[in-house]
Amino acid sequence: MKLLNGAELVGYIKERQARQVRALRQSWDVFPKLAILRTGNSHVTDKYMQLKADYGKDILIDVDTYDLADDEIIDKIKRLNDDDSVHGIIIQLPLSNKDMTNQVVNAVSPDKDIDGLGDNPKYIPATALAIDWLLAGYNVDLEYKKIAIVGKGRLVGMPLAKLWINNGFNVVICDTKTQDLAKALQPVDVIVTATGVPHLITSDMISKNAVVVDAGTASENNKIVGDLAEDVRMRDDLTITPLKGGVGPLTVAALFDNVIMAARKVADKKGQQDVKKSSVRL
Repeated sequence: MKLLNGAELVGYIKERQARQVRALRQSWDVFPKLAILRTGNSHVTDKYMQLKADYGKDILIDVDTYDLADDEIIDKIKRLNDDDSVHGIIIQLPLSNKDMTNQVVNAVSPDKDIDGLGDNPKYIPATALAIDWLLAGYNVDLEYKKIAIVGKGRLVGMPLAKLWINNGFNVVICDTKTQDLAKALQPVDVIVTATGVPHLITSDMISKNAVVVDAGTASENNKIVGDLAEDVRMRDDLTITPLKGGVGPLTVAALFDNVIMAARKVADKKGQQDVKKSSVRL
């Protein structure tokens, strides 16, 4: 078995990002900043928010966090949209009132929606980007491969399918309407699953020497589990993500890549304005 361990790749990405941030701060006087908003308190979201804050500190990106009431979050988003010092806004899901999710994520300006959750995203959602990085980092060539993406959620399945289809790859999307999942997966070379249904994918569904990325997360007996059944990990012919440290570490890195990209756009605008001013003086 060959492991696709995202934790092994993060260090290289973090070094590159730290150089980019230093250049933005020193050469362009742009100080990248991320704002994270949530409603309700949760130990799980506490952990995720702290991971992002720590990562930002490592590469000199400021991270501001806000705990808000349901009736405060939209107004706060509007103010952050208008704040030029803030380059990215994340809505930490789930919200305390899940019925507000669509309204809240779409309140974020597309220019600052670095999680790509809105209806008109300008950035690739972080988990989808992380999976693309993970396979590239381990030299998994997707050209001429049969690829199946199981699940078409807005965080992983749909944006990843869009990215790979746009790259010309042969992608099949499986969801709850797929009548025979095993039949759909058996001829496939690469499987990415992100349904949040524990143990959905079993060994008999997977072809020999396949590449398998488990990006599903669910809670079972107070433990976080993925979409793969235990018998999948007993095989030695697969290239597969580990139980921990697969996609997750790269997801945070990909998120900050989008923050840097947003800050770079601000720097580019500054550069264009400086050129115009110079032209006027001449």
